[in-house]
Amino acid sequence: MNLNKIYSKFLFLLILFPVFGFGQQKQINIADLGAKGDGKTDNTLIIQKAIDEASASDNGKVIVPSGTFLTGVIHIKSNVEIHLAENAIWLGSAKRIDYGPKDASPLIVAKGEHNFSITGKGTIDGNGKELIKDIYVMLNAGTLKDTEWQVYNPWHQMRPEERNRPKIILFQNCDSIQVKGITIKNGLMWVQDYRSCTNVTIDSIKVRSTTFLNNDGIDITDSKNVRITNCDIDCADDGICLKSSLRNEGCENIYVANCSVRSSASAIKLGTASHGGFKNITIRDIQVHDTYRSAIAIESVDGGILEDIDVRNISAKNTGNAICIRLGHRNTDSVYSQLRNVHIAHMRVEIPTTKPDKGYEEEGPLVSGPHNVFPSSVTGIPGHPVENVTIEDIELIYEGGGNTQVACMPFDSLSKIPELISGYPEFSMFGELPAWGFFARHVEGLIMKNITVKTLKKDYRPAFIFDDVNDLKLKKLNIYEDDNDKQFILRNSKGDLNDIDPEILKYID
Repeated sequence: MNLNKIYSKFLFLLILFPVFGFGQQKQINIADLGAKGDGKTDNTLIIQKAIDEASASDNGKVIVPSGTFLTGVIHIKSNVEIHLAENAIWLGSAKRIDYGPKDASPLIVAKGEHNFSITGKGTIDGNGKELIKDIYVMLNAGTLKDTEWQVYNPWHQMRPEERNRPKIILFQNCDSIQVKGITIKNGLMWVQDYRSCTNVTIDSIKVRSTTFLNNDGIDITDSKNVRITNCDIDCADDGICLKSSLRNEGCENIYVANCSVRSSASAIKLGTASHGGFKNITIRDIQVHDTYRSAIAIESVDGGILEDIDVRNISAKNTGNAICIRLGHRNTDSVYSQLRNVHIAHMRVEIPTTKPDKGYEEEGPLVSGPHNVFPSSVTGIPGHPVENVTIEDIELIYEGGGNTQVACMPFDSLSKIPELISGYPEFSMFGELPAWGFFARHVEGLIMKNITVKTLKKDYRPAFIFDDVNDLKLKKLNIYEDDNDKQFILRNSKGDLNDIDPEILKYID
């Protein structure tokens, strides 16, 4: 056998195969299959057929051209790229029945699929404003069952259950996903949920979803190896939110960078759902504005393990709170959460006294009870402290003006601050706090260095309070306030005084 001849023939065939289309991506334009971009014609069957054919080719591309293509539920399959042209709109149906007779299916679904993507400069529109009208029609007619929509809630609004409001995207148990360049808008629930997925890339997308409540911009649930970069998010609930719903799972190896977030909740959040936990989370270069709650919220309250979190370069303007770190115990079993090894650095936040999301389409609910501006906080629970937190190179600028006529919690009343062990975790959960800058309680290992806090108007409270904090290290803490009273209060706390800047020792109670 002449191996050289066989090799030459093999090379010749490799050259010929591309000419005959072997190995090339099969492209299917949905308009060629009869889809109509008039915003009225139901294109569900045609788009699904295009996706199925593209998947069957093992390397297919479905093109959604310019136009508004109305559709019901679509199932994404493996080995398919869906490309939305610049003026393409994938419009969700405004008929609730198109999402199923009971629990609402998301508009775009993939379960157990791999190697697929959604790309382009077009838009996926959940059509939430029209869809919610039909949901209310069905609820009033009794053709849709719901136990919550007429129950009082803090928003003073009839809010249908989450199961009756479809997400726009749900990818579950999938691998090798890319979502790039598109705009996603007008949801009634979480805009997009990547659940128990691996190897996910989300890049350069826009989210515009202030249509209704629960409009999280991006949710990563129990997923691993995820990159979220260069995204621009404006939403009515948490901006970029990591969740863990499964005790033996969790979010791991997540990278979030170069994103802009506006939220009527928190901009970047780990939790609230935290059954399994979060590990190896890196967050870099985030711009936050007009955000009601925290710029960064890190929470473990459902028995999960949260560890190895690295947050750097956060700039937030007109944001209600800078940092909220909370370990709690709201799960009903005996497994306690763990929260440890958190590093936050290079952060600047401007915190007003007014409501930061005032005037947006869906505002966050008002905090119950009178209060002054809330400080940043790091809080555990008795016997279960937050462990090993480093906060450095931080500048917090408060509008200030806290006074006892609004609310009063003097620093000598620390024992009156409730533990709220099973409470919903957020920056305002304890009500009025006796510090305006930082409040730390039940912490084992806290390093704070090169911290600047400034209040533009005098506050009746001290800047820092540490209660049941052990292994405390403070270096270069700068306070700017027209006040000669004590600014540092330590209660039941221990630290190496050699690590505490001598300039602040005179302020320690």
